[in-house]
Amino acid sequence: MSGALLRVENLSKHFVMRGGLFRRSASVLPAVENVSFELHSGRTFGLVGESGCGKSTLGRAILRLHEPTSGRVLLDGTDITALNARQLKRRRKDMQIIFQDPYASLSPRRTIGQILREPLDLHRIGPTSAREARVVELLERVGLGRDARARYPHEFSGGQRQRIGIARALAVEPRLIIADEAVSALDVSVQSQVLNLLSDLQKEFGVAFVFISHDLAVVQHVSHQVGVMYLGELVEVAPVERIYARPAHPYTQALLDAVPAPDPTRRTGRVAVRGDVPSPLSPPSGCPFHTRCPQVMPVCRERVPRSMILNDPQSDSQAVHRVRCHLHDPEIIKT
Repeated sequence: MSGALLRVENLSKHFVMRGGLFRRSASVLPAVENVSFELHSGRTFGLVGESGCGKSTLGRAILRLHEPTSGRVLLDGTDITALNARQLKRRRKDMQIIFQDPYASLSPRRTIGQILREPLDLHRIGPTSAREARVVELLERVGLGRDARARYPHEFSGGQRQRIGIARALAVEPRLIIADEAVSALDVSVQSQVLNLLSDLQKEFGVAFVFISHDLAVVQHVSHQVGVMYLGELVEVAPVERIYARPAHPYTQALLDAVPAPDPTRRTGRVAVRGDVPSPLSPPSGCPFHTRCPQVMPVCRERVPRSMILNDPQSDSQAVHRVRCHLHDPEIIKT
């Protein structure tokens, strides 16, 4: 696992939900449970799953926008979860986020120039006299002119606002960017422009991305590795080519089968999942997916599947194909 820019080790995030009379009763919502993966510089880790599976919570927990309940996040060898407030502030410039809603994440009372200059001032990047020039450089880099500095967010289209959000994330020259549904609210043509921009920026600056999306077609286009989440857990992680060609988990197979095909006569032969996503407040026993799995076995209802490696990565951690499913457990198959 050496050489990774980002290492997430058994990361969990639980929320305490209070209710009842005087909010005295409490229950625990396990939004993210024991998630582990790693990411190298200049690479993209795609994170996919249905709405409510914990993707965005995981992204925010990595950045400590949500304080993790347990586990570790190592950025270039430094344990982010162990830093105090002052130390964390100094490391903020190394890890940034692009939010899903570009309008809600931009202050309507500030001009674009003020929005882009704020992180430069906060982290004291460059001499004061050069920061305005840096703002212009950022705007031109994302395809907007210098005239945008004096305008407000409401004066821009959704795609343009997302470009401003990207420029703000790049302002402090981060090494890691969490892109949380960064193109989901955009038209298809604008999505393509923004995705190409992110790809160009990654090639130019070597930025690593955690790209969160429910759109598997988009994830396939931008990712090097893909992680599939279900009820807060990573059920499958593999290189993008392998996971799209040979998905191992029934949930991954179902997600891929749901992607619209250009040829409507094409049939995969896979069986669609049934039922609704269980409540994370009372997850099923055994495998969390067994209530919807078309290939469920009796053991799935009783025993939590262990994590297994399906291939020989030859010491390349980025080539590992890992899955949590009894269908691939040699001990279960033998019995």
